[in-house]
Amino acid sequence: MSTARPSLAAAPRDVTGKAVMHLRRAGQLPAVVFGHGIDSTNVTVDAHEFELLRRKTSPNTLVNLSIGGGNPRPVLVHGVQLHRVTQRPLHADLFVVRMTEELTVDVPLVAIGESDAVKTHGGTLLHPIEHVRVKALPDHLPQSITYDVTSLATFDDVIHLRDLVIPADVTLLTDLDEIVAKVIPPRVEEVVVAPVAEAAAEGAEGAEAGAGAAGSTEGSTEG
Repeated sequence: MSTARPSLAAAPRDVTGKAVMHLRRAGQLPAVVFGHGIDSTNVTVDAHEFELLRRKTSPNTLVNLSIGGGNPRPVLVHGVQLHRVTQRPLHADLFVVRMTEELTVDVPLVAIGESDAVKTHGGTLLHPIEHVRVKALPDHLPQSITYDVTSLATFDDVIHLRDLVIPADVTLLTDLDEIVAKVIPPRVEEVVVAPVAEAAAEGAEGAEAGAGAAGSTEGSTEG
């Protein structure tokens, strides 16, 4: 496993509250650095650099954070507050990790391959769960866990969590009986014809009856 990590530079921040709007306008993102046994620190990071970092990493990626040019410390981007409309970051929480302390995180599941039940039989692939909870040391946190759906050849085939390959240095905390993927058959829509035909017949009968009634009326008038 590569030890190379992305890096991020931060600067101490005194501005808090609504005044941080001026920092955002200047291209700075307010953030808080925290961790077990350390005091929380208000900082700012370059908003553009942070956005680039988010695009090439996952929530389980360790980042070397340097505050004010000091020695870098490993952190995880613990949470990001986004603007409701633009989805741009408004605030970030940076969690300082201890490399000898295991962390519990959620890891995304990624499907690969192609299911014959989908390709040939027109089924729909379902993913009942998309994340699993694991525990591992910070530098062994998986970014994702992949699984192959090729084994789903029929609608009776199912992939359970116990069927996945989990790294030996990672402890899986989610129930092994959880269904990860399955294929359901295509939905067949029933076409109801009889009621339509009956309605048409009733309409025809009604028309004939109306014509007959009209004829009787004319005959009565002539008489």
